[in-house]
Amino acid sequence: MRNNVETFIGCDAPYEEAEIVLFGAPFDSTTSFRPGARFGPAAIRHESFGLETYSPYQDKDLTDHRVFDGGDLELCFGSAESALADIETTTEEILSDGKLPLLLGGEHLVTLGSLRAVAKRYPGLHVVHFDAHADLRDDYLGARLSHACVIRRAHDILGDGRIHQFGIRSGEREEFRFAAAHTDFHPFSFDGLARTAAALRESGAPVYLTIDLDCLDPSVFPGTGTPEAGGVSFGDLLNAILTLRGLRVVAADVNELAPMLDASGASTAVACKVVRELLLALL
Repeated sequence: MRNNVETFIGCDAPYEEAEIVLFGAPFDSTTSFRPGARFGPAAIRHESFGLETYSPYQDKDLTDHRVFDGGDLELCFGSAESALADIETTTEEILSDGKLPLLLGGEHLVTLGSLRAVAKRYPGLHVVHFDAHADLRDDYLGARLSHACVIRRAHDILGDGRIHQFGIRSGEREEFRFAAAHTDFHPFSFDGLARTAAALRESGAPVYLTIDLDCLDPSVFPGTGTPEAGGVSFGDLLNAILTLRGLRVVAADVNELAPMLDASGASTAVACKVVRELLLALL
C-alpha cells in the first residue's frame, strides 16, 4: 500500500529530479462574474486520468520526462496580496532550484505572483498572453489587484514592448487604446504569433507564457467565469502552443477553469489536454 497522493497524470517524478514543477493556486477572490476557478487545479489533476500520457500531436510521452506535481498551495482567500506573496515565494523556490514552474489557476490574477518572481530573476522577460480579455484595466471597482487588471500590473513591471497579447476580444475602450499604445496587440485570433515567436526565438529572450482558457470559444470551453463568444478552437490553441516550441520559456501558467460551471465535464477535459500538450511542448 502507498499513500494516496493525486498528481497530474505522468507527473510523479521526485522533486530533485524534475525538469518542470507543477503547482496549483486555488484562488478566485477577485472574480468579477462567475466564481469557481479556485476549484480548477484540483479538477485538472483529478480528471487528467481520463487522458493518456502520450501525445500523438507531438509524438512525446510524459513518462519519458521528469515532472513533479507539488499539489495546491494553501492561500488566504481574504487577501489578494497575501495570496500573491505565497505564489511568488513558491515560484522563487522553484526557480532557485533550476526548474521551470508551471502554475495552475485559479483566476488570472494568480499570474502576477509568479510573474513577480520570474521578472526579478530574468530582467529581459517577455510575456506571451493568450486570453479573451485584455486584462489591462488600471483598477476594477477601485481594486488594482484584480483578474481584470493582471496584465496592466505586468506592464507596470515590464514596460512597453515586452507583452504580446493574442485572442483578445473583450475589454473597455480604454484597454484597447492602452494596448494599441503599449503592448504588442493581436486581437481576435493568433494571427502574428508565428512572427512574434520567430523574433523571440532569434533574440533568445526569456518568456513567460500565460494561458487564460477563456481564449477558447464557449462552445468548446463553457466552464469559465467570464465566457466570451467568438473565441478560438482547441485546434487553434494547440497549434499556438506548438508554435512556441523552441522559445526560451522560463515559466508558464494555465488558468480560469471553473469546473462546476460545465456539468458535462468537457471543459475540464479540454483543460487537462491543454496542460498535457503544454508540458510536452516545454520539455
